Amino acid sequence: MAQYRYQQQYYDRLREQQVRWSARSYDYRNDPYYYTPDRYRYSYQGSWQRTNRYGADLIRQAVNYGYREGLSAGRADRQDGWRADYRNSYAYQDANYGYNGYYIPQDEYNYYFRQGFARGYDDGYSSRYRYGQRDDNGNYAILAAILTAVVGFELLN
Repeated sequence: MAQYRYQQQYYDRLREQQVRWSARSYDYRNDPYYYTPDRYRYSYQGSWQRTNRYGADLIRQAVNYGYREGLSAGRADRQDGWRADYRNSYAYQDANYGYNGYYIPQDEYNYYFRQGFARGYDDGYSSRYRYGQRDDNGNYAILAAILTAVVGFELLN
C-alpha cells in the first residue's frame, strides 16, 4: 500500500505540473535566459555538452528531484516488505517530474533524474543517508560531492 500511495502522489504531482505548464504559451524569442551564453560543459553519454547557467540549474534540479522521489519510493518499498528494485518504480521509468522543456533536452533531464533517483532509493530503502541529507528548508538534497561526481560540471573560460 505504501508504494501505491507513493506512486499515486507522484502521478498527482506530475499531472499538476503538466496542467500548470500547459496553460501558458512559451515564447523563446523573448526569454533572455534561453539565449544566455554557455558557461559550463558536462559529459553526457561519452560526449561533452555545453549549457548556460539555467541549464546547469535544471540538471542540478533533476538530480535533486530524482533523489527526493527515490528516497520516498525506497521507503515505501521497505514499508511494504518488497525487495529493493528502483527500476520498477513508475517515477524512475517516467523521470519527467520537474522538467519544463527549456534549456536542456528531455533525455538528458531524464538521465540525471534517474541518477538521483537510484541514489535516493538506496538511501530510502536502507534507512540511511549515504548520498543525501536534509537541507535548511526541510527538503532532502543530494550531497554536493555526489552531485559533482554525477554531473561533473566544468566552467568554460
